[in-house]
Amino acid sequence: MKEGSMKDGEQAAGAIDPATEQRVRDSFGRQGLMRHLGATVEEIRRGQVRIRMPYRAELTQQHGYFHAGGTSAIADSAGGYAGLSVFPADSSVLTVEFKINLLAPAEGEHLEAVGRVVRSGRTLTICQIEVFGVTGEARTLVAIAQQTLMCMAGRPDGPPPARA
Repeated sequence: MKEGSMKDGEQAAGAIDPATEQRVRDSFGRQGLMRHLGATVEEIRRGQVRIRMPYRAELTQQHGYFHAGGTSAIADSAGGYAGLSVFPADSSVLTVEFKINLLAPAEGEHLEAVGRVVRSGRTLTICQIEVFGVTGEARTLVAIAQQTLMCMAGRPDGPPPARA
């Protein structure tokens, strides 16, 4: 098995080396949408990332629940960064497929998305994501998602070149 890959049955959420953790944090920091949503990375482990988005009225839909767009955005990023955490250092990540099921109204003091790598191959990686509404110690599962990621080998993470 090549370095940086995970196969079926391999334990996902293990310790992560400091350079990989910093690479994930740096990439997350470049995401304007996550900054706009007020989302933060709360935990990075090998094959697992947890993102938190605090409640704000600007993030709600007409009934006062978190909007599905925000819920989906943090789910996508949690899975994407879980994948990046197992990719080689000279690579970056792109989502190529994403499906989410909204299970309950997304409410609480904040939402928490936990992305986990299920299987990582040379090019494609599959992740599962759970999103919870959190109030105090109470956690309610509000969404589940599955995602396919593409490892962009030899293309380090960063902004695209300027267009003419």
